[in-house]
Amino acid sequence: MTQMTDTLNRKTRGRPKVFDRNDALDKALMLFWAHGYEGTSLSDLVNATGAKAPTLYAEFENKEGLFRAAMQRYIDTFSAQRNQVLSDETLDVKAAIEAYFRATAACFTECDKPAGCFFICTSSALSSGSDEIAQMLAKQHHAQERALQQFLDVRQQRGELPQCANSGTLASYLACVLQGMSVRAREGASRDDLDGIVDTQMAIWPALAGYCALNP
Repeated sequence: MTQMTDTLNRKTRGRPKVFDRNDALDKALMLFWAHGYEGTSLSDLVNATGAKAPTLYAEFENKEGLFRAAMQRYIDTFSAQRNQVLSDETLDVKAAIEAYFRATAACFTECDKPAGCFFICTSSALSSGSDEIAQMLAKQHHAQERALQQFLDVRQQRGELPQCANSGTLASYLACVLQGMSVRAREGASRDDLDGIVDTQMAIWPALAGYCALNP
C-alpha cells in the first residue's frame, strides 16, 4: 500500500497545476475591488491567484486585460443579479425600484467581499495616467444609468409613471443615490444604514415619480 502511494505521488508531483480561469478571475476581482486598479500590483495578483506571471499574461495579455476580464466577471455575477430585479414583471414600478435598491444595499455590505460598488470604488482611486481604465469604468456607470432609464421608460409606457415625467433625469437621480450608498458602504456603513437611505427614498418616491416638472 505504501509503495503504491509513493508511486502515485511520484507520478503526480511533477504535473503542472491546471489553471482555473474563473477562480483566478474571482480572486483578481476581489483584489481590484478592495485596492483599485493602480493599488493592485502584478505580484499581488500572482500571489492571490496562485498562477505564475507568464500564465496570467498568456491568458489575459497584461494587467489591463485581467482588469477588464475581472470587471466583466463583476457585471455577470453581481450587476446581473440586481438588474434581474428590474425585469420582474410581478412587481410594480415602486416595488421594483425598492427591491433593486434593497438588493444593492445587501451587495454593498456583504462581509465576504469588499464594500461598495466595484465600478465606483475602483474609479475613485485612479490617476490621470489611467485614462483608458477610467473610460471603461465611466462606460459602466452610464450603462447602469441606462438600465434604470430603460426600466422607467417601459413602466412609463404602461402608465405606471406620468407621461410628463422625465425618465432620464429620474434615472440620473437614482444613479446618484447608488453612488452615495457605495461611498457610505466604503466608509463602513452597515446594511441597516443603507436600508435607512432606501427607506427615505421610497418615502419620497410618489413625489419623485410624479414630478412632471422634470420634463424640460
